[in-house]
Amino acid sequence: MVRRSERVAFAGGSGFQLSGIVDLPDEQPLGTAVFTHCFTCNKDLKAIVRISRGLAEAGYQVLRYDLTGLGGSQGDFSQTHFSSNRDDLLAACDFMSQHYAAVDLLIGHSFGGACSLSLVEQIGSVRGVVAVAAPSDTGHLADLLVRRDPKIASQGTGSVSIGGRDYIIHDSMLADFRSFNLPATLRQVTKPAMLLHSPVDETLGFEHALRLFALLTQRSGNDPEPSPTSLICLPGADHLLVRNPADIEFVTAAIAAWFKRLMND
Repeated sequence: MVRRSERVAFAGGSGFQLSGIVDLPDEQPLGTAVFTHCFTCNKDLKAIVRISRGLAEAGYQVLRYDLTGLGGSQGDFSQTHFSSNRDDLLAACDFMSQHYAAVDLLIGHSFGGACSLSLVEQIGSVRGVVAVAAPSDTGHLADLLVRRDPKIASQGTGSVSIGGRDYIIHDSMLADFRSFNLPATLRQVTKPAMLLHSPVDETLGFEHALRLFALLTQRSGNDPEPSPTSLICLPGADHLLVRNPADIEFVTAAIAAWFKRLMND
């Protein structure tokens, strides 16, 4: 199917203008998705671009966008945190609902996957969520950043190099990461979820995928019904899906097939 792309801009959760691209088919879309990128990444990450375009070629329209302070979006990244990421995702869904169509599917990579998982139950139109290489909590990232630069904890501000670029990190960001209880939120999710994770992920071990699966599917006491969750292994894949081009092709095909099943329910 022929696809095209449209550049868009909209107000994020913190009021800054966010930059996005909607990849869509020339024909009437079969469904609508919003794709949230990983920590310090952007909408132009190779995997996000190819997955989004691949889904457009399969008949779905997908908004990929830059979170506040990253890529082409306005704002100061050092002043953001998990809560602001969630606000940006909500703003992205509102934008799509107003200008394209109500969002059916949330897709997220890594920290963006955690963000998407945390909001799937909150957005009424959303039918399900896909998380690629996602963490099972947000506090571990705070610990990792402090290990990279202990001054963040001792002096309140530090600098961390990620992907060859330096980022200013404030302790307020870490406090927000540590305060959000992702496991408790996931125990309330009842909508369908699909988890894709590599057993040899060098950034987030496979134990995160196993814990996510358990949080979504195992219930006790007064917990709601479990989420119908699928867990797909990506043997040999790296965290950013750049090592083997076949990994992106497989992930795209898997999401498209799952999306079609979701829309047919």
